[in-house]
Amino acid sequence: MSRLAVVLFNLGGPDSPESVKPFLFNLFNDPEIISVPMPSFARWGLAKMISTRRAPVSRGIYAHLGGSSPLLANTEAQARALESALVEMLPPGDDVKTFVAMRYWHPMSDETARAVADYAPDEVVLLPLYPQYSVTTTGSSLDDWRRAARAAGLTAPARAVCCYPHDEGFISGVANLVADALPKADGGGSPIRLLFSAHGLPERIIKGGDPYQWQVQVTVEAVMGELERRSDLPPFEPILCYQSKVGPLKWIGPSTEDEIERAGADGCAAVIVPIAFVSEHLETLVELDIEYGEVAEHSGVSAYVRVPTVSVNEFFVIGLAKLALEALGRSVPVSSALGARVCPARFGRCPMRER
Repeated sequence: MSRLAVVLFNLGGPDSPESVKPFLFNLFNDPEIISVPMPSFARWGLAKMISTRRAPVSRGIYAHLGGSSPLLANTEAQARALESALVEMLPPGDDVKTFVAMRYWHPMSDETARAVADYAPDEVVLLPLYPQYSVTTTGSSLDDWRRAARAAGLTAPARAVCCYPHDEGFISGVANLVADALPKADGGGSPIRLLFSAHGLPERIIKGGDPYQWQVQVTVEAVMGELERRSDLPPFEPILCYQSKVGPLKWIGPSTEDEIERAGADGCAAVIVPIAFVSEHLETLVELDIEYGEVAEHSGVSAYVRVPTVSVNEFFVIGLAKLALEALGRSVPVSSALGARVCPARFGRCPMRER
């Protein structure tokens, strides 16, 4: 009998209005988020200042969601679905348990690592809920987990999946949801813009060798490959864009808001796909649904349709289960969905060495 622990990683979110400020502090105190070299005390002070200034505005935004983030509940639902799928795939007698580790609010890596240690697994799979790798998300989460695992005395061998931008289950889940949404924008005779919206990053992070933007493009191309095989869909124009810009730095673009406004100016309907998010949270339920919905209305977009995240979609969950089991059979501690490195050599911050 073997015992397998699978740890799902996600960003986390405040669970009350009072936790908004400490959540923001944890976020901005991460060296991968504000990657300017500085002493730890200076970073602490900067994070304190930013979180204090942003907390009142952020509390107002979270008020649309009842004062807290639904991300933990949604991630826990994904963990339960994944555990059920793995039970069906593992040999009889083997045991599996899924765990959730959030990066910036509870349950964070320290408490989850202790829970995994108490479970006493024979092997551990680390599975970020970020299909596309970035040092600011998966990289930061895995680094923090390794620290927490050492502190918890967790000695079971661990295998991490660093990315799965073109995983069959993920792509099929997204493509099917898009196919369901496109006809909803096809009632008024307007052309349809299919806006693939991903969380943005400052340009300097990408120029520093982060493969995130390239991997997002890989995902969009894979979804388009699925959609182009369907003959029952209305015609549409695909565009990749980026949301959630904060601060004065130059971010990768084009921006989702600009593309929505351009769709309105061109007399188009807009179908928006959260292509880098796999569960509903602030950026989908407030930014896309409410804030960008208002932009669409004011810009004259003839129809505005938002595609749901894959969440507990069967294709996606089974895909995650296969990723976890495939990672177990590999001899390297970190691997992509394909096993080998998928990123071109120019992306020096890919966690996999050239092999």
